[in-house]
Amino acid sequence: MIPVVTLDPTGSDHHGEAAELRELGPVVRVVLPGDVHAWAVTHHDLLAELLADRRVSKDWRNWNAIKSGEIPDDWPLVGMVKVTNMVTADGREHHRLRKFVTQTLTPRRVQGLRPRIEEIVAGLLDELPGHAAADGAVDLRQHFAYPVPMRVICELVGVPEDERDELRHLVDSIFRSTTSAEEVLATQRDIYLLLGRLVALRHAHPGDDLTSALIAAQQDDPDRLTDEELAGTLWLMLAAGHETTLSLIVNAVRALLTHPDQLALAVAGRSWDAVVEETLRWDAPIGNFMARYPLEDITVAGVTIPAGEAILAPYSAAGRDGGRYGETADRFDITRSQERHLAFGGGPHVCLGASLARQEATIALSGLFTRYPDLSLAAPVSSLAPVPSLFSNSAAVLPVRLS
Repeated sequence: MIPVVTLDPTGSDHHGEAAELRELGPVVRVVLPGDVHAWAVTHHDLLAELLADRRVSKDWRNWNAIKSGEIPDDWPLVGMVKVTNMVTADGREHHRLRKFVTQTLTPRRVQGLRPRIEEIVAGLLDELPGHAAADGAVDLRQHFAYPVPMRVICELVGVPEDERDELRHLVDSIFRSTTSAEEVLATQRDIYLLLGRLVALRHAHPGDDLTSALIAAQQDDPDRLTDEELAGTLWLMLAAGHETTLSLIVNAVRALLTHPDQLALAVAGRSWDAVVEETLRWDAPIGNFMARYPLEDITVAGVTIPAGEAILAPYSAAGRDGGRYGETADRFDITRSQERHLAFGGGPHVCLGASLARQEATIALSGLFTRYPDLSLAAPVSSLAPVPSLFSNSAAVLPVRLS
């Protein structure tokens, strides 16, 4: 009999839940908000195979529950599922949509952002003491981990400053799993209003940004993006382009401050890249990710998953899989051999922004601990409330003392 686990939409014990999924077996049935059922493949190697399996679609139109009308437009997770961009496309269509981003977000462009990222980080570090509360604590999430990637991605995509607070609100709403039906519908509406304003602005005033580049490609390329695909691609870059990096920075700082031996190694010259990779494995910013849909019945670890049913990718469970990482899988250890992890997905859909996220995180962490070598947590780690999400795995606040 296949075990069934009802997932906690508030994310109150993210890694405890991930451990339970692993212990119950390689394939588990999970229940999502609204009594929606899905599968979860919990072991690293099996999940990696699934992510690369051409028999498994990313297109939500292949989900039986959507085709049958079981999933309403105000379902709390709908914004993570019913989108039109390369994340939810297969085969040639996926390649067509992906190529526009690969042509604009080039390795050279990402590397060229380094001086600006360093400038943003330095400025925010200068401002941190001014954000201290009466007890001397500073919320590092709000005043550092959030604005670093938000400023970088907004400048890269071309979002004007007066739209950024609205953007932050909409991304927070999409990733939360506890939103009301009214908020879900309002968020879906407001996302496309914001994107419409952005596209209109860059049509009228093109600049050296990705929106302008995608609009130009839309006009010149025979495989041009439709207006809906352009909006979906921009939303993907904006949402994924700051949410993942925000949580990565928070999780890395939290891990280092609760593992002083590892912090000492990092400060003493161990690569900050190693800190980032171990954080991605041990405390993945996206703990679970929707969804894949078999185009035919498939068998995973002896379990048949019928065609058209949803499969959740539980990256947190895979990241601490002892079958992949050995008896120390639960230990945060930056000296670990940097084996491949799945924090940025896998297969043809591996995250295109991974190199940018890594660059931002290494610059942010190196700058933070160089500027404030006596940084410490201002509250017990057990008291840090999580982001209320099945997807985002991070603390909602990160109070620290700078010295």
